[in-house]
Amino acid sequence: MYEPIVPSRSHYVEIRGLRHHFRHWGDTGAPLLLALHGWMDSSATFQFLADDLGQRFHLVAPDWRGFGRTAWGGGDSYEVGEYLGDLDAFCRYLAPDRPVMLLGHSMGGNMAMLYAGVRPERVAAVVNLEGLGLPAVPPQAVPARLRQWLDQIAAGARLGDYEDAAAYARRLVRDNPRLDPDRAAFLATHNGRLVQGRWRLRADPAHKIINRVAYRLEEVLACWQEITAPVLWVEASESATRARMLAEPGYETRLACVASIQRVVMEGVGHMLHQERPAEVAQLVADFLSSAAMAGEGRPTM
Repeated sequence: MYEPIVPSRSHYVEIRGLRHHFRHWGDTGAPLLLALHGWMDSSATFQFLADDLGQRFHLVAPDWRGFGRTAWGGGDSYEVGEYLGDLDAFCRYLAPDRPVMLLGHSMGGNMAMLYAGVRPERVAAVVNLEGLGLPAVPPQAVPARLRQWLDQIAAGARLGDYEDAAAYARRLVRDNPRLDPDRAAFLATHNGRLVQGRWRLRADPAHKIINRVAYRLEEVLACWQEITAPVLWVEASESATRARMLAEPGYETRLACVASIQRVVMEGVGHMLHQERPAEVAQLVADFLSSAAMAGEGRPTM
């Protein structure tokens, strides 16, 4: 079985009316690095990175609302604005008087980019792992999207369950053969729980409901243009997410909106690169943040 080199410690705090769970790794006196997980994941996803980064940083990872051990939102769906408001509150709570280094995966990377443009003075650096944006939604597609949203909230949502944690771990490996089975077992244990004799994901089924707010590319890029922090943009060569976005018209042009961006393509890894090859990803992150710290005034000291 996988055993953490740097175990996490948990605490809970009320954020915008919901009890939020945070995992901490490393010395609280070390530079703060706020890690944001992706959709249908949890803060436990960063444990393998923390085995390295937890020896260099005070790594803090919240569970987004409705995921992991954080309370559910209580509504019938979730929206981007809720995550953005929570992220602003996280930063004010953890670092009220200084800018924060952000590390995000997938949805977490997208939120880090958005926040860095909306609150540029609050962000010192961004590491974006496979948060590659979304396909643009044209205005004429919005009526059908809203109908889909109404139909889904009327029908309700549910998540599948499993016989036990081992069965869920096998599902993780089946979906991602690059994932080490011992790491899959760890994730299955921390991302699920036993409910009425079945192993269920720690997530509100309402997350499966489509976001009623369309992805308005022009608005997103306007936010990206406001980013002043250096950005490490990491793509995974074998990622289906990357393949889909590379096929999207104007993908390269999107990246040109960011003033200071270092683009890296990691070979031989998929979308969950931080779980597949965490030591390499951790070194990439540490090197970038060290360079960012030395590059300009106001960057975090290492």
